[in-house]
Amino acid sequence: MSFFYLDKQFVIFVVVNNKNYKYQLTRKAMKKLVLVCCLFLGLATASFAQPTTAPTDPQQRAKALQKELKLSDDQTSKIAAIYQDSAQKFDVIKKKEHGDTNKMLVDVAPLRKETVSKIKALLSGKQAEKYNVLVNENKGTLQGGWSGGWS
Repeated sequence: MSFFYLDKQFVIFVVVNNKNYKYQLTRKAMKKLVLVCCLFLGLATASFAQPTTAPTDPQQRAKALQKELKLSDDQTSKIAAIYQDSAQKFDVIKKKEHGDTNKMLVDVAPLRKETVSKIKALLSGKQAEKYNVLVNENKGTLQGGWSGGWS
């Protein structure tokens, strides 16, 4: 693709499948074309910049863990129950501390450790190793508190 500015008009030469195409655009049309391209590029960049979040529903978290660790259906249902129990305990902590993040982190750390140990007890050796990697990847978020990740 080539751009040329000739006598108050932009000329675009495009080669597609060995065929030459020539388009002539006025300055106003070229400005619109550049603006649309910039908007498209900006939106594309912004859409990739959005962080992905881990699922918050206990069933979804268990299904995601099932895919990661190749869990059986029995293991998945037991892990979903563990996640459900942890979520209920987390809600109690959240109400008790009135949403104060610093106080919640102190109370949530033991809950997180308990959840991790219960899940590890259900896993085989290879699954436990993979799970350790997943947990350690999330360890830095919220200083080891409730990270919304795999614990």
